[in-house]
Amino acid sequence: MKTSTSLHTLENGVRVVCDPMPGLETLALSVVAGRGAAYEDPARSGWSHLLEHMVFKGAGGRSARDIVEVIEAEGGSINAATGYERTSFQVRALKGGLALGLDVLSDLVLRPTLDEGDLAREKQVVAQEIAEAADAPDDYVFDLVQTAAWGDHALGRPILGTVDTVNAATVQGLSDWRAALYAADRLVVSASGAVEVEEVLDLARRAFGDLPAAPGAAGFAPAAFVGGRKAQARKLEQAHLVFMLPAVSAREDDYFALRIFAEILGGGMSSRLFQEAREKRGLAYNIDAYSDTYADCGALGVYAGCAAADAAETAKVCAEQIAALAAHVEDAELARAKAQLKAHMFMAREQPLSRAEQAAGQALMFDRLYTPAELAQGVDAVTPADLARLGRRILDPRRAASAILGAKPALKAGETFEAGLG
Repeated sequence: MKTSTSLHTLENGVRVVCDPMPGLETLALSVVAGRGAAYEDPARSGWSHLLEHMVFKGAGGRSARDIVEVIEAEGGSINAATGYERTSFQVRALKGGLALGLDVLSDLVLRPTLDEGDLAREKQVVAQEIAEAADAPDDYVFDLVQTAAWGDHALGRPILGTVDTVNAATVQGLSDWRAALYAADRLVVSASGAVEVEEVLDLARRAFGDLPAAPGAAGFAPAAFVGGRKAQARKLEQAHLVFMLPAVSAREDDYFALRIFAEILGGGMSSRLFQEAREKRGLAYNIDAYSDTYADCGALGVYAGCAAADAAETAKVCAEQIAALAAHVEDAELARAKAQLKAHMFMAREQPLSRAEQAAGQALMFDRLYTPAELAQGVDAVTPADLARLGRRILDPRRAASAILGAKPALKAGETFEAGLG
């Protein structure tokens, strides 16, 4: 058995990742389309997610029940997820389950039934999902900050869409959208675990080898970070705060610098925000930093949950710590962040599904795969000068986005954050 991870391209442009992991008795299979909510126009907001739901209602002659039962009967599981730039269909299975898994996933992607009655019912289901997200403040606040950060661009709209845009979907409209999203040149079949290269390639050719490229495929308009404030008063026990600043894309040289910046700022219990806001001042139970990176843009974000009376002080601490980190980093915390980031990446590589998804993402974003050694080298190469340069880039535009949910005393925290950036 060949054990090295490899990337192949079929004649029609479908890419195939083969990633054998010797000694495993299970496998993970992902069919990933390099399109998602970021490619939607306003009228079709939420259609990518709705389509992901709809293909499970019936495909390739199987009913909704058949789709899950045929996988689960063999000890497997099936799932899907829609993001801004990708839509992923996933199967976990026992060794020997690759053929069945790919048969089912290819049906979902290429041969969904898309029935009118199913669509009417699924619109109701998605409406409840939208309502559930709105009722969960620690989820909804992230939708608000996306809008504040990216404005009218598709990145500024929720992946779920709105009840109105979802209700506007038709079977024919979803069928046309499916052809654009799941065309050959933006599909990756990625298999990890108890798999063999020859079998993966042979099954992928049979399933997707005849798929044509789509005419008039869904395009992507570059996003610009516009910044702004969103604040909503709610009777909550806790205020939810999110702050975002413009950063770099996944394709830029400072990608690893951004990941490390976020790790030092709020990546764990030793991070600056955790130590300052929680341990020293007792302002927040949950506080962390993160990076969002897309093909052409990116952002640094901070989330905090705190008492409404403490929101302004928490915002001030967040701004001060970002500015301080942009000015100086200690050697010990840089080394610690590098170790943490490498640990996160390598621990994920011990799970077949994480490996399959990561490889598919690399194939779509870079049309190549990165070895663990290359990733470690990218992390280790980051210097204090890189973080200082990135810090200037984050702060120089003087643009910030904020979203606040909570009692009225918390609602001015966005202004406090901006003032504290210096």
